[in-house]
Amino acid sequence: MARLTTFLAVFLVLSLSAFAAESVYTKIDLEKSCVFHSEYELGASAYCEGYKGYPVHFSEGDLRHMVRFGHIAKLQDQWESFGQFNRVNDTIEWRVKDKKPYAAILRWFIENSSQDGEYSKDLEGQVLVVSTVADHSNPQSCVVGYVDARANDNANDMARKLADEKAPTFKCGKEKPAFVGERGPHAGSPSSYFE
Repeated sequence: MARLTTFLAVFLVLSLSAFAAESVYTKIDLEKSCVFHSEYELGASAYCEGYKGYPVHFSEGDLRHMVRFGHIAKLQDQWESFGQFNRVNDTIEWRVKDKKPYAAILRWFIENSSQDGEYSKDLEGQVLVVSTVADHSNPQSCVVGYVDARANDNANDMARKLADEKAPTFKCGKEKPAFVGERGPHAGSPSSYFE
């Protein structure tokens, strides 16, 4: 009986791990792995290599970035960024299940300024932005939510939990992205479908 119990426990652990989500990492290299398809006075848009055929759509406008993931139908159907000047990190964490990505986590740097308008590194925000990954059956990518990386010690784990729980069923344009966990004074002012 003890052997059967042990066997069932091991089988259950292996079964759960076989279906568990995992993280895979790629880089955004604007010079080497991106093709700019439009440039305009205050910015540009690029198509970048992502994870196993799922592209990354990068846009910049007025010193603010926007990033979408996957096979999207429209490049800029709605701008999602932050009100403050900002930039994105070059590492994307993809949440993948059964070899298919369903969420992307990207760190954004928010360039806050003091009351006299001076930029200070001490005021810089860091926010983990969780987004959906578009595919051919659902060709929309949008922001699911935010985690303030300066205000939460376990921000990466929180972002993964948010991605796993919300991204697979999140309805772009119908559900509103929100911060989870603590939100400090440097987290910026997100713009989304609802702003």
